[in-house]
Amino acid sequence: MAPLAARRRPRTTPHPVDEVLPLPSLALYGFQHVLAFYAGAVLVPVILGNSLGLSRQELVYLINADLVTAGIATIIQAWGFWRIGARLPLVQGATFTAVSPMIAIGQGAGGGTAGLLVVYGAVITGGVAAFLFAPFAGRLTAYFPPIVTGTLLTVIGIVLIPVALQDVGGGSALLGRPGYGDPVNLAYAGGTLLFILLVIRFGGPFLRSVAVLLGLVGGTTVAWLLGDADLGAVDQADWLGVSTPFHYGMPHFSVFPMLAMVVVMLITVVETTGDVYAMGEITGRKVDGDTVSRALRADGVATVLGGVLNSFPYVAFAENIGLVRISRVTSRFVIVAAGVFMILLGLVPKAGAVVASVPHPVLGAAAVVMFGMVATVGIQILGKVDLREERNSIILAVSLGAAMLPTAVAPFFERMPTEVRAVLGSGITLGTLAAVLLNLFFHVFESRRKREAIDWDGLAAYDDGAGPQAAAAAR
Repeated sequence: MAPLAARRRPRTTPHPVDEVLPLPSLALYGFQHVLAFYAGAVLVPVILGNSLGLSRQELVYLINADLVTAGIATIIQAWGFWRIGARLPLVQGATFTAVSPMIAIGQGAGGGTAGLLVVYGAVITGGVAAFLFAPFAGRLTAYFPPIVTGTLLTVIGIVLIPVALQDVGGGSALLGRPGYGDPVNLAYAGGTLLFILLVIRFGGPFLRSVAVLLGLVGGTTVAWLLGDADLGAVDQADWLGVSTPFHYGMPHFSVFPMLAMVVVMLITVVETTGDVYAMGEITGRKVDGDTVSRALRADGVATVLGGVLNSFPYVAFAENIGLVRISRVTSRFVIVAAGVFMILLGLVPKAGAVVASVPHPVLGAAAVVMFGMVATVGIQILGKVDLREERNSIILAVSLGAAMLPTAVAPFFERMPTEVRAVLGSGITLGTLAAVLLNLFFHVFESRRKREAIDWDGLAAYDDGAGPQAAAAAR
């Protein structure tokens, strides 16, 4: 018979992040993440492939390779092994920060597959650098107080919302054409958004958790019935397509492209740090320097795999951070399931073509909600900051202004050298750099000031609906 003390010991329950849901739930929630992820995932290979003049067949292969690698990277980050992977519900996707540098590198090498080989050499080098830098980056988390992480996430959400609104208008391919902003596109987007809001308002807990998925399926179905969803690509796609290592040949390692990609990966360190803190905020799991280091190691490993498997550098996807916040399903094994789906989609181009058939306005409506939720998480963190203190308010104000600069005054950045534009032409990068540097100037270099810390327990109590009294008690 068990000792009395053992019988009285309370049974411990796993943190929601570590909860393994039933298989049907894992599949459903995981597929919802894939739908939210897909459009952004294929955008990087499409932009790069078109810029380097790849053939249609080569472009399809590039997309499939990206999906397979993203799936592997997602599993590494969410499941984790050894000291690699944050073990948080983070979906990994190709970073937009690397798009401009990769185009410049590929075009400088002559374009086509020859340009890709130089790109992949630089990508592998950047991944190795990110892996080696991870332990040092983890020790720098003290320099990312709430004013920085909150500003970073708010900037990410605000900068990405216009990208979603482009899809609402019909997609970036229609910019400057009569079809852009057509009332039909706005009707599809408005109907999808209204449907998502109605599900969240009147649906039960389960329906609310899959509101975005239902909105995407419902909007696509209506568009298909009205003849506005093109499924022709499904018939043309193959059933099976396997991505093999070094498909285009062995990578070429050139000094300046390698240095450029190392700089890009150092910039993504800040992005990943903000994403990890955001997910800690959403899930209620405390994030420390070791967590950040493990996440950055996963970025490095995934980026090296990207160079080997004909793909790109990888970081956490903001779309899926917003989706976790909306659905409140925080199990990291849901993200592992999403990674499995990504691999399958990459191996079955015909299945990927079905997901790709989601009309731009429908996808844009869902993205508006998800990007807005990313900004909301940032605002929640900023709620822990005393913005009546002039220095904090200046950091936020200037960072928001800097983030808007590339969008508001695009010609200014178009006149910059390619290497400079690759770094400063992104609103997310510019806003992030402003927040980090201003925090160093105002706070870190003044030893008498005390850096604030995120009150994880208090925020979790408040977010669970217990209100300010419970949050105060948790403190």
